[in-house]
Amino acid sequence: MLDVSREAGVSSATVSRVLTGSAEVEPATRTAVLAAVEKLGYRPNLVARGLRRQASQVIALIITDIENPFYTAVCRGVEDSARLAGYSVILCNADRDIEKERAYLRVVEDQNASGIIISPASAQRTDISNLVSRGLPVIAVDMALAAATGSVLVDNKDAGALATRHLIDRGCTRIACVTGPAENSTAADRLEGYLRATAEAGLPNGRDLIRYANYMEDGGYEATKRLLALKKKPDGIFITNNRMAVGGLRALQEAGVAIPNDMDVIGFDELPWALRLHPHLSLVRQPAYRIGQEAARLLIACLRKEETERHIVLDAELIAQDDPVPRPSRKA
Repeated sequence: MLDVSREAGVSSATVSRVLTGSAEVEPATRTAVLAAVEKLGYRPNLVARGLRRQASQVIALIITDIENPFYTAVCRGVEDSARLAGYSVILCNADRDIEKERAYLRVVEDQNASGIIISPASAQRTDISNLVSRGLPVIAVDMALAAATGSVLVDNKDAGALATRHLIDRGCTRIACVTGPAENSTAADRLEGYLRATAEAGLPNGRDLIRYANYMEDGGYEATKRLLALKKKPDGIFITNNRMAVGGLRALQEAGVAIPNDMDVIGFDELPWALRLHPHLSLVRQPAYRIGQEAARLLIACLRKEETERHIVLDAELIAQDDPVPRPSRKA
């Protein structure tokens, strides 16, 4: 604060009034102070303002997509487990936006949380180094982070293979995959599972059958439309994310493609309404609630200096809506 006051040519008290939103500061002075804050990269130290230096009973949970039911279930698991141990949870939604995630990480650092559970926006660009250097435990879920204290993940390669083998068992011989962004490690793992299963079965899995999308409804919609535009259409589609599956199902419905008579589809993670509207839609389900529970348990164990396994890998589950009996014919 002294550095800001020198840069702006005002007193520390004036800087304090600007930062606390006091109306007693002239507009020109406020502008000068804020310019100095921006230039120096100053952030108020909330701990120094009087918050307790010792660890709080608060856990920060940063997720990538609050609208996705998978993360909703993870949040419930974290909260239920944390409350049983006497901890409160603050929730931050980063919207798969790396800059928004960075802002929340700074807030968490300033607010003196005991520890952090995070579903990273990016395995490469999510930066938790400041938190780790302060000795704060960080538990990654859904995607591994090299610097994290621990992690709770699903074996996405095996899950991708599990989904693809279901379509093979259903008699599909030309299986497409709608996967997430190319730089997303979770999407890459699910795609690798798809490639492994199709290669083992001797089925085609070339570039024309793989579509990258944004993990959102519009991405799944456009990717599925492009697959349906192929001269030689797929007879099965593995959509690697539930929100993309919503868009994919809409594209199939618009094109008059019936599930499973014309095409088999398998999604990833649950949608509250999907199985009611599409009773033949199969899916691979992650144990989302348990992921949250285990992440909170692991974080609290780290806070209490208890010996525990730091990296937990859980299995996904196939929810098959039809018996895996190959059918001899489909529409062209």
